[in-house]
Amino acid sequence: MAPNKQNDREARQARERLRAYQARQTVHEKKTKRRVRDNWIAGVAVLIVVVLAIGTQLLFFAKPGTPTASASPSPSASSTALTLPPKTLAEDRTWTGTLTINDIALGVDLDGAKAPQAVSSTIALTQKGFYDGLTCHRLTNGGFYVLQCGDPAGDGSGGPGYSYGPIENAPKDNVYPAGTIAMARQSNNASSQGSQFFIVYKDTTIGADSAGGYTVIGKVTSGLDKLISEVADKGVSGGGTDGKPAVATKIDTFTVK
Repeated sequence: MAPNKQNDREARQARERLRAYQARQTVHEKKTKRRVRDNWIAGVAVLIVVVLAIGTQLLFFAKPGTPTASASPSPSASSTALTLPPKTLAEDRTWTGTLTINDIALGVDLDGAKAPQAVSSTIALTQKGFYDGLTCHRLTNGGFYVLQCGDPAGDGSGGPGYSYGPIENAPKDNVYPAGTIAMARQSNNASSQGSQFFIVYKDTTIGADSAGGYTVIGKVTSGLDKLISEVADKGVSGGGTDGKPAVATKIDTFTVK
């Protein structure tokens, strides 16, 4: 073969190899960029999931009227003017009584030594018959297991006409055992406790927020199994995990001594 033709052929092959190399590089760069983009998107998605999970937990007992253990005793939907009693009313002792819900008699103990202000408020409200006839407006069963009651407005927005703090007797490990009775409140507001309370019917972990945990006023000592079978096990209205109980639920009476 003549030298010129051989040189032309070699030059053409070199150009073809160069183009093939450049094509491979372009494909590699696109794959690398796509991988970086996909990793970034995946990272953002994970971050969003984490933030939502944390936010859901913090909101659980936050917003008035919504099932997030919301508690929100805002001033009041009660027709009777009530005032916060002194914490000495609790007498630094255990109070025993009966909380009857849907004809289910729950034995209860209230710890006036560990939660004097909250227990004093609860005692005063029971003495005035405040709770009698009020609905339990909220049931949760999606990782949090509580029945929330004590709102005269019936939607999570009501209270006794006053609010108070501080948080008392909150568990250090954020675990609320089955049978716990605790005060609901707005998120990040330790002084927003009122008349709303929740009964934990299955061991539940509730993360503290900037205000702390939730005031534990006492416990159910008997009847919880019947409340679970006749109310909690029936689920949430509409089939969700947080909302009005499927079974209409109300407090018949609440007495302590």
